[in-house]
Amino acid sequence: MAEAVKAAEPFEVTKATTMGEMLAHDMGIAQVLMRSGMHCVGCPSSIGESLEDACAVHGLDADQVLAAIKEYLAGR
Repeated sequence: MAEAVKAAEPFEVTKATTMGEMLAHDMGIAQVLMRSGMHCVGCPSSIGESLEDACAVHGLDADQVLAAIKEYLAGR
C-alpha cells in the first residue's frame, strides 16, 4: 500500500534534490546523469549530495542537467 501512495505523490526535481532522492524515485535518471557527464552516480558519497553540488564537483551546468532530468521525467 505504501508503494501506491508513493507513486501518487508528485515528485519535483530541483537543484536542491539529492542524488539519492532522485534515484529512489526513478533509476532511469541515472542514465540522464551519466549522459550529462556525471559518471559517479553509484558512488556512496554522492547519495547525499544535491544535484547542484554534484554538478559543481563535475564542472557541469546544474540548470542544463536539471532540464535534461525534467525532460526525461516528462517523457515517461
